Amino acid sequence: MAGLWRSEEMQLVQLVIPAEAAHDSVEKLGFVGKMAFKDLNQDKSAFQRTYANQVKRCDEMQRKLRFLLEEMGKADIVEPESKNLALQKAIQDSRVLSGYEKTYDLDELEVTLDELEHDLTDISAAMTKLERSKSELVEFQLVLDRAGSFFDTARRSGASRVVSEGGPGASGSGGDNNMESPLIGGGGNDFTADMTRASYGGGGHGGGGANLRLGFIAGLVQHAKIASFERILFRAMRGNMFLRHQEVGLVMDPAVCEKQNKSVFVIFFSGERSRAKILKICDAFSANRYPLPEDPVKQGSMRAEVHERLREISATVDASSDQKRTLLLRIHHDWDSWMALVKREKMIYHSLNKFNIDVTSKCLVAQGWIPTKAREEILQALKEACLESNAPVNTVFHQVYTNEDPPTYFETNKVISGFQGVVDAYGVARYREMNPTVFTIVTFPFLFAIMFGDVGHGILMMMFALFLVLREKKMAKQRMNDMVEMAFGGRYLILLMSVFSIYTGFLYNELFSIPMTVFGDTKWHWNNATETYQMAAGASPYAFGVDPIWHGTKTELTFLNSMKMKMSIVLGICQMLLGIGVSLWNFLEKPTGPQSVERDMLSITCEFIPRFLFLTCTFGYLAMLIVIKWFSASKADLYLLMINMFLAPGTSDCGKDCEKSDPLYGLGGLAGFLVFVAFCCVPWMLFPKPLILKKRHEKKLSGQEYGILSGDEEDGSGGLDGHGAGGGGGHGHGEEFDFGEEMVHQMIHTIEFVLGAVSNTASYLRLWALSLAHSQLSAVFYEKCFVAALEIGSWWAIVIGFYIWALATFGVLMIMESLSAFLHALRLHWVEYQNKFYQGDGYEFVPFTFKTITMD
Repeated sequence: MAGLWRSEEMQLVQLVIPAEAAHDSVEKLGFVGKMAFKDLNQDKSAFQRTYANQVKRCDEMQRKLRFLLEEMGKADIVEPESKNLALQKAIQDSRVLSGYEKTYDLDELEVTLDELEHDLTDISAAMTKLERSKSELVEFQLVLDRAGSFFDTARRSGASRVVSEGGPGASGSGGDNNMESPLIGGGGNDFTADMTRASYGGGGHGGGGANLRLGFIAGLVQHAKIASFERILFRAMRGNMFLRHQEVGLVMDPAVCEKQNKSVFVIFFSGERSRAKILKICDAFSANRYPLPEDPVKQGSMRAEVHERLREISATVDASSDQKRTLLLRIHHDWDSWMALVKREKMIYHSLNKFNIDVTSKCLVAQGWIPTKAREEILQALKEACLESNAPVNTVFHQVYTNEDPPTYFETNKVISGFQGVVDAYGVARYREMNPTVFTIVTFPFLFAIMFGDVGHGILMMMFALFLVLREKKMAKQRMNDMVEMAFGGRYLILLMSVFSIYTGFLYNELFSIPMTVFGDTKWHWNNATETYQMAAGASPYAFGVDPIWHGTKTELTFLNSMKMKMSIVLGICQMLLGIGVSLWNFLEKPTGPQSVERDMLSITCEFIPRFLFLTCTFGYLAMLIVIKWFSASKADLYLLMINMFLAPGTSDCGKDCEKSDPLYGLGGLAGFLVFVAFCCVPWMLFPKPLILKKRHEKKLSGQEYGILSGDEEDGSGGLDGHGAGGGGGHGHGEEFDFGEEMVHQMIHTIEFVLGAVSNTASYLRLWALSLAHSQLSAVFYEKCFVAALEIGSWWAIVIGFYIWALATFGVLMIMESLSAFLHALRLHWVEYQNKFYQGDGYEFVPFTFKTITMD
């Protein structure tokens, strides 16, 4: 916890690394993960940097690894989404982290990936070709089976007609209008007769034109296009064609390698011009055509040949698929370590591109920020890198003294990270600035619970938080969406919110809006004589929380509203005074550099003291009156006291029911004095600090006082520091002083604080408002849904009523109300509390570490 008060002390260091040890040194620092490199080549583009080719090389290797991953995904060997966690496990593997051992060198891995990509590409290309050939043979087989059946049907029908009409040469009259009816002209050109002549070797057509034979085209087309296909054919051929088709189901299309619902078709036509038209239409509809012999003997032999070839290709495809799967399984075993190595090398070369290269000395110069306490660990890593790389000299390590603002670094754990994230969402703390997280760990869940106080709702929230906490190891390995990931990251925050909600629920004495008697029955009893509730003589108040006798009475809202409103004001003033108190720590140790601090007495005198006095003399006085009234049972009117304090100072009146013996009677003199002090604090905050800073600046210019030169000013290019010893506020080092700007700056802050004292105090009344809304919504849902169902007495009404009550409780109170209370607690911390002391304009320390390697 001590490390959370202020950020870690940082040092800006410079490394002069021998060229032979540069790669290994950066790799060691990546495993340590405690150094953030500065970019010393910001004037160069990414393509102008020294190691740009190595970065491109790593990018190409990553592309090949992603290709291998896609192939493994297609083969159902691994889910690509799960590889992110597997990659993190490979980074954390002791084989990689502890001994820095490498199974593969980058050059060897590049050759291996080239070979694997080439082999997989060849196998995939061959399999694609085989699959296309297999699909063509399957379609051809379907054409032979289905289209051949058309001819078989026609031959059987024609043979029966030949027998009944006296021979194959006879011609029919063509009076019937079915599939075997004449195709062109009269009864002589009969499809059945043509098939009959083809079967029996008959001669010319009767009644139709000598030696007229029908041509045909067979193939497959998508079933969804068959209607349009037939319509276009009919119009293009002007009806001089005949189409037979039959649906065959899902078939792999050779052209697109996708399964499509298709139909086999046979088109009969006459003439070469008709053939040309039909071929063009088939191409337009992406229909696959296949040769179909008329001779049934040839059809049978071709069918047998296609079946044999199909069997051979299927065996070849299976063998190729087994070979490919075996290769992918071998790749899957090493893929994680390969990707970890490539990503690690890419990060190393990206970092090396930030270094300056001294060609003459054959060394690289790097600068970066490190935590002071990690100095020895980094020195040890650099020494090991030089020994392992056989460098002729060791790395030169020295500290650079500068006035540049260091980054902010807090060491957190899984419990504190959620609270630190709430603070960092407002802004990262300045270097060595007081961290609001220390108090936020308690104040944030407590303010949330003030608005969400209910034992039952707190228990439900605790069950959800415990589910996340107890399953954190398992859930950390799973891929989560944004909402679940956000809730999982704040699981300990939710747990504390639920604990405080249960506590405030006992304070409010509410369990799903039902009063409880956990701490005993009420001490109030009904007096029939006076027809009022009275407490027995000598009886003590209720042991803990609100007395359950208040629930359900006519004065319940009046009593609870008064209590919660006063409580909200007292808590708000206490938290704002805490924020002003924390600002004192910032002024006592104000950083002037990475390793230097000063005591800013000017800010303490002209900011902390008048702010504390102003808030204490105005609203702090109100909080004191509230507490005194609670403990003394005073009947004073607090509204009248506060109005008289500003409009009639010195007035002792405290209300019509307030007697002179009342503890709050006769405070007019004190109130007048506090108002006088508060008014004096306004010019105190406004004028002294700018005038004193102006006087100090004039002394510096006259040579009576000297400033400290920053690291980059020692060469004579810089000027005097903008602060004197014990100076303060608003200026960075080396900035020119402008009295007008400083005066406006101080005026803005003074007005903001004075007006904010009123608005911020009123803003804490949201604690009362949301607590009231939560309690009343819970009571309405319980009475109108569940209690109303119980009064009906029917079991189905009870089930429906309980279902509606549970749904409303979960949807409205547990989700919407909890989110609303969370956002309001967030606003109270960001605006009302943190603006009293927190600047939040720093930048985060982002070290170079391999722990951040992911698939993205």
